[in-house]
Amino acid sequence: MKVIFKADVKGKGKKGEIKDVNDGYARNYLLKNNLAVEATKGNIQAQKAKDAKQEQKAQEEVEEAKRLKATLADMEVKLTAKSGDNGRLFGSITSKQIAEQLKKDHNIKIDKRKIELDDPIRTLGYTNVPVKLHPEVTGTIKVHIEEK
Repeated sequence: MKVIFKADVKGKGKKGEIKDVNDGYARNYLLKNNLAVEATKGNIQAQKAKDAKQEQKAQEEVEEAKRLKATLADMEVKLTAKSGDNGRLFGSITSKQIAEQLKKDHNIKIDKRKIELDDPIRTLGYTNVPVKLHPEVTGTIKVHIEEK
């Protein structure tokens, strides 16, 4: 019996997949537990439409991430911090502070976990910080640290 999986079933198939399984397994387990539906013409067409819509949504997310990347490339985030000799900061600038300042100054909300700061910034001056906007798109923010 051909079925369309509505959820991932370990060892059998992933969500949205159309597979041929044993009749008993399909009737007694998959259909009964609402893990799959029978692969009729109508159900197959509905699944294809759902897949196409999902693909379009994923493409729109990539386009939005590319637009945000272009916007971030043109802007600068200014932060102030106390520093000692040789431009070394007392403390450090973290990704959380960069995200908050970006929200406050430019009204762009980026999750602090997406700002890929290997080590906190501990010196004055300019630093280019990579930002993971989407699994396929990475942008950079120019961060300027000034002395208080």
